[in-house]
Amino acid sequence: MRLLLLGATGLVGGEVLKQALRDPRLTEIIAPVRRAIPAQGKLRAAQIDFEHLPEQAEWWAAEAVISALGTTRRKAGSAAAFRHVDHDLTLSALRLARAQGTPTLALVSAAGANAGSPFLYPRVKGETEQAVKELGFSSATILRPGLIGGERSEHRAMERIALTLAGAAGPILPKALRINPAERIASRLLDAVLTARPGLHIVRSAELA
Repeated sequence: MRLLLLGATGLVGGEVLKQALRDPRLTEIIAPVRRAIPAQGKLRAAQIDFEHLPEQAEWWAAEAVISALGTTRRKAGSAAAFRHVDHDLTLSALRLARAQGTPTLALVSAAGANAGSPFLYPRVKGETEQAVKELGFSSATILRPGLIGGERSEHRAMERIALTLAGAAGPILPKALRINPAERIASRLLDAVLTARPGLHIVRSAELA
């Protein structure tokens, strides 16, 4: 299988890449990235400008696409910039993949995603989900993790505190509130595209704990 991976340099996307490189069912991994990453086996990393996507690139045509693109409001610098990455850039790439015939999608969203939310993060995630559903993938799986566990390249103080508290209280917390390890999220994303069940499927945080 030829896999298109968006967000390969992030926490979840990086874990997807690690697992995909080990999986013999995947013959080629196309990873469009902003910054160069080392060549590895069957990985084909295409360094691009996400603001000016190469619409005619042949690698948009894959058997499946996993999207783990995303940022935070703090890192993006503003609410508008956050939405631009998580909504606009994500959809621009997925539209190109779908237009080139890619039939299967697995998307990382977030717990509480709701286009009608008064809060920025869940609202943008919900708007992205709504738009993705209209793209016409024959198999679409949306994962809604809560707190994501793993080693990030950037420091997020409040998230680290929340992870520490959630980790300590894990055994007594409801599954929906427990940490979702990046490795488990990545595994479910890969399983979703490799099985490619027809229709739309939502995987909630309790299933990723």
